Amino acid sequence: MKQNVVLRVARPTNDLEAIVRFYRDGLGLDELARFENHDGFDGVMLGKPGEAHHFEFTRAHGHDAGRAPTKDNLVVFYLPDADDWQAAIARMKAHGHQPVPSFNPYWDRRGVTFEDGDGYRVVLQNAAWGAPSAGVT
Repeated sequence: MKQNVVLRVARPTNDLEAIVRFYRDGLGLDELARFENHDGFDGVMLGKPGEAHHFEFTRAHGHDAGRAPTKDNLVVFYLPDADDWQAAIARMKAHGHQPVPSFNPYWDRRGVTFEDGDGYRVVLQNAAWGAPSAGVT
């Protein structure tokens, strides 16, 4: 029996609760699971129930996670419906997150970029995604 592929994007943080507020409250993701002191780690999984992808953010006790290595470390959410896109931007702003200029100007043409407390960036892109066949779309 063939199993579905699931994508987990996992990364550390020093401020787990601030990151949860950014991704759960600001972006509107759901808290799927949480654990505390599992082999010295606390963590939260965020995503949408039933979807084949989610984020895991962890905090290691006594370890400095540092910040994003560059301003071009991105997660992009494609929101083709203009109303959904505007609502997502409004929700981020309502939770105190302000847009930042994108490092790559491509993302500013049809998107809005926000930076989480660790310096990682999220782009809300008003476009449908399709695998590019010949070049950038």
